[in-house]
Amino acid sequence: MLQLEKFLKYLAVEKQASEHTVDGYKLDLQQFITLMADGDVNFDDWPRFGRDDARSYLQELHKMGLAKNSIARKLASLRSFYKYMQLEGVVSSNPFMRLPSQGRERKLPQIMSINAIEALINAVKAYHLQQIQQGNAKNAMLAAFASARDQALIEVIYSGGLRISEAVGLNFKDVDLIGGVILVHGKGKKERMCALGRPARSALRTYLSHRKTRTGNESAAAPVFVNRNGGRLTARSFQRNLKDYLEQAGLPPDMTPHKLRHSFATHLLDAGADLRSVQEMLGHADLGTTQIYTHVTTERLKEAYRKAHPRAK
Repeated sequence: MLQLEKFLKYLAVEKQASEHTVDGYKLDLQQFITLMADGDVNFDDWPRFGRDDARSYLQELHKMGLAKNSIARKLASLRSFYKYMQLEGVVSSNPFMRLPSQGRERKLPQIMSINAIEALINAVKAYHLQQIQQGNAKNAMLAAFASARDQALIEVIYSGGLRISEAVGLNFKDVDLIGGVILVHGKGKKERMCALGRPARSALRTYLSHRKTRTGNESAAAPVFVNRNGGRLTARSFQRNLKDYLEQAGLPPDMTPHKLRHSFATHLLDAGADLRSVQEMLGHADLGTTQIYTHVTTERLKEAYRKAHPRAK
């Protein structure tokens, strides 16, 4: 087995990295092979690369015009890979250690206003009614199911600050509608409790009645959010649907499910929630990751000041 394949297996099995993370490492390492080893799919001569090769690779990434964050991530992938090979005794040194820092860019996350979120939720029902009226829906029952499901999914993501992967990964045993909480399985297999507000609980109850038309499986391990065939709904499938709802609502097409999570955090801080509590609800290991939302709130306050204060300019 090639060292790259061994490393990816190590990430998935021993480090329990998510499929998304493993795919990211794979793409970064394959790009390195493409640039530095002529794209040889069977390349396995990793000890041949030294510090000069690492610098050359860094220069190639800059020539490609990649963002600082992308370059930093790719270098981190190579550092981790070589660290693994050092532990395995394949290489004696790590050529990607102590390369010049790329100075990561901290972009403020985009958020949706409360009104925009309400418009999005209302657009789900409007879109499916329109599909029925125009004869584009296969049948009214399926349209009603999809409408109820996607409204509930949006409510759950926004109510608890979930990632889309966490939301579609929910199982029946994770949801407590009476207590108004859900057990979320986050990154690195970490678990956290998230709240379900009244609108989210109401939307979930409505959806679960429609869910019965697609599957009767309500076992503890059964997925909460299912597709038309009763299997687990994928994040990609919902993201495709979201584009239609955004268009229906007249909202920017670049809004994503993750913007709902950003909005959840920012709206909490706007309302006076303390940073530590928001960190816990988001499942961030590092408080610094959560602090980015305080910058969003500060910028919003500055903008309001500039617009409203007579001597702001």
